[in-house]
Amino acid sequence: MNNEKVITIISCGKRKIWDKSPNIGQTLAKDAYISNYFKLCKKYAEKFSDKWFILSAKYGFIVPDFVISSNYNVKLDEIKDRLSFIEKLKEQAEKFGLQNYDKVVVLTGKDYFNVIKRSLQSFGLEICNPLEGLGIGDRQKLLKKFNNNENKDYTFDTN
Repeated sequence: MNNEKVITIISCGKRKIWDKSPNIGQTLAKDAYISNYFKLCKKYAEKFSDKWFILSAKYGFIVPDFVISSNYNVKLDEIKDRLSFIEKLKEQAEKFGLQNYDKVVVLTGKDYFNVIKRSLQSFGLEICNPLEGLGIGDRQKLLKKFNNNENKDYTFDTN
């Protein structure tokens, strides 16, 4: 059994609970994003990680129980000062104690991965993007495979 302390970071999503239920009000981040891809990433993160986070272009790193008050639509490519955003992520990472973990599994697209990598590089963590280069359909198939496996040590081969 592997004793590594693992964090998984997943990206938020465009589809949110308010798209279906506009009057729902405040919602926990883990329930706010409703795309199939987000749900598969969330299930993986809950099963295989010691702790997991969502990366939001609006809020930065957020814990699953972070309360989102209403719908929003902020995209990473809309952030004008990318260096300030990366610095904000680094500060949040320190606050959340990410430097105390061994490995970060990132289940995001390339742009989000690059921002995460830049914000965490000084911590000396192993940072991997095991779904890199796969289309959304292949990503979902692979996540379903891992999520349905009974072995809790069944993780991505990142070597």
